[in-house]
Amino acid sequence: MSCRPLVKLSLGTAAACVFALALGCASKPTKAATPPVAPVVLPALVLSALPPEILPPVMLGIDVLEAGKFAAIAGKKVGLLTHPAGVNRRGESTISVLRRAPNAKLVALFGPEHGIYGMEKAGEKIADTVDRATGLPVYSLHGKTRKPTPAMLKGLDALVIDLQDIGSRGYTFTSCMRYAMEACFEQGVEVIVLDRPNPLGGLKVDGPPMDPEFVSYVGAFRVPYVHGLTMGELARMGKDAPNVLAVTDRVRVKGKLTVVPMRGWTRAMRWPDTGLKWIPTSPMIPDFNAVMGFAMVGLGTELGDFKSGIGLDHPFRGLNYPKKTPDQLIAEFEQYHIPGIKLVKAQGRARDGKLVTGVYVEVGDYDAWRHVQQAGRLGRVVGGHPARWPQCGRGRLHQQLGRPRRHLPATEQKILALSVSRIQPAASVPRYEAIYRQICVFMWTPWVLTLGPLSVKSGKP
Repeated sequence: MSCRPLVKLSLGTAAACVFALALGCASKPTKAATPPVAPVVLPALVLSALPPEILPPVMLGIDVLEAGKFAAIAGKKVGLLTHPAGVNRRGESTISVLRRAPNAKLVALFGPEHGIYGMEKAGEKIADTVDRATGLPVYSLHGKTRKPTPAMLKGLDALVIDLQDIGSRGYTFTSCMRYAMEACFEQGVEVIVLDRPNPLGGLKVDGPPMDPEFVSYVGAFRVPYVHGLTMGELARMGKDAPNVLAVTDRVRVKGKLTVVPMRGWTRAMRWPDTGLKWIPTSPMIPDFNAVMGFAMVGLGTELGDFKSGIGLDHPFRGLNYPKKTPDQLIAEFEQYHIPGIKLVKAQGRARDGKLVTGVYVEVGDYDAWRHVQQAGRLGRVVGGHPARWPQCGRGRLHQQLGRPRRHLPATEQKILALSVSRIQPAASVPRYEAIYRQICVFMWTPWVLTLGPLSVKSGKP
């Protein structure tokens, strides 16, 4: 059968169906008119509102800078001294934040110890490079030089510093900031410090201050070993007090420093209280536990035969000593009744994947805890004064920790013995400031008299 007859048949069948349907409808009796059915109105599609962004209560210096429309760097060519922990409270790199500043230009990057990417081991020299992501030059301040050279600073109006410290004097980021401030003041470049929390809190002070003859890159500020200050406060000290920076008073006074403060931070806050995510500041400081541990055992594991960690785990919270078992170490530490801590056995993974056992330092009472007392006891446990540790002469010990102040008058000995950890943080800021001033008065009288309140005023984020 051809296609044409099929088409005709189909059209005829369809026409017949339509005609029959019309006849059927016409033959039905007429019904009473029914009221029209109200049209169904479909509700408008409601888009579910996105949940509000939950942000930490603390605004960092970089957050405050951006919220203020980058006023502090408006119209300026700036360099940035930072590392991976230099982020805003959303976790975005300060490099990215400054690059989108509409009225300023980021033209150079500077890296501290461990490098701008935070991957280098402690003490390793780092070469200058070019950042692949931005194409900006990266000048290393832990390589051929630790102080920015005039050539590095050439063409800059300001150097922005965004470094996360850990609250212990021996950690070198405060030293890096000091050296950078000296170079900038000498070259007429403004220093802008984006403030960050001291993770140990602003009410924690312990250990002797630094003697002038022992000031070095592992102790560039003459503050107690656990100093309770933020990067911005240390920068203010360098600007306001004589004999802190290695520059003439004329250069210091003429130098320009801007500190962009935090909002929402108070001295009683430890890092977990800030709500901020911890970004590793170096390979061995991956979390807040390591921050606390560095103040306790960092000195002993750097200068003596103690090893930090248990295998590859628990850096600066785990301890091992080659000639003593964990049980022996715990027994010997316990005889000193160090307040606030407890030593327990714990396991970690070795490089070959096997489990190894060591000693873990638990902090049970943060307020009673004395960081430096634990550090000093490491030497006693292995026999003798820490100054007689292998690899450590008395001078190097004092360079790292500070010298006991037995030569000071009794009143000053009592002042130095006071620890803010004995004070209840909630209502102690005025008393804390008074004690800190007393601790510092014999070293920095001019600075103490002109400092003003140590605490950064908190504000709504």
